[in-house]
Amino acid sequence: MAVWALITGASEGLGREFAILAAQSGFDVILTARQEDKLQALAQQLEQEYHVAVVVLPADLADAAAVESLWRDASTDRHISILVNNAGLGRNGPFAEADNWPREAASIAVNVVAATILMKRAVAHMVEHGSGRVLNVASVASFLPGPNMAVYHATKAYFLSLSEAVATELRGTGVTITALCPGATRTAFFAADDAQKATLVTRMGMASAKSVARSGWAAMEKGKRIKVPGFLNTVFANLPRLAPRALVAWVLAILLERRA
Repeated sequence: MAVWALITGASEGLGREFAILAAQSGFDVILTARQEDKLQALAQQLEQEYHVAVVVLPADLADAAAVESLWRDASTDRHISILVNNAGLGRNGPFAEADNWPREAASIAVNVVAATILMKRAVAHMVEHGSGRVLNVASVASFLPGPNMAVYHATKAYFLSLSEAVATELRGTGVTITALCPGATRTAFFAADDAQKATLVTRMGMASAKSVARSGWAAMEKGKRIKVPGFLNTVFANLPRLAPRALVAWVLAILLERRA
């Protein structure tokens, strides 16, 4: 039976780079995101350049029923050897702003509910087959409170905690969980999040999607539990160990404040 890699949020950015890495590694690939036209274009590229099979399964991961349907369609008569849980949403703005809620609710649905469903289904599937790897795209935000991006940071803290806990449960099964925790990355996420060119964090410079994806893929292949790419991100990830959390939150409030 062929082995497959399922990539969420695959239409652009990190997801696209992960799909290319999977195809380069010889995996057949299942691509999912909302933008079917971009997925089809990527599928054609992967098939032509790497001679792998590619399946496109458009889905809105904010809908839990659609997530369950996605997994059923992806895994029927296929061995999913790799799951890259990459899709994510965020929002920059004060928590008290009422009009933020629809975006924040979607962030919880995608970053927490959908990611958990796919991870749970994939882990059971992989354990049954005796092997598999899950790459969860968390964030350096997982380690930090995030004033002005409070819900996003909270969802990523959940994702990191879940990844570490399940990785421990899976010892000896042949299945590994890797949490990738990058900082700001040049992707469409920040444009959709109204954060690009608007915070000190993004103005400090962003890593390329290709370099972040390669770092995460290599960590996954080695079975590492957590990968924080970049020296500055490693410093940020360790701030709560070095300073009072109230001070860390105050610093992050400055870094994440929207600016003209």
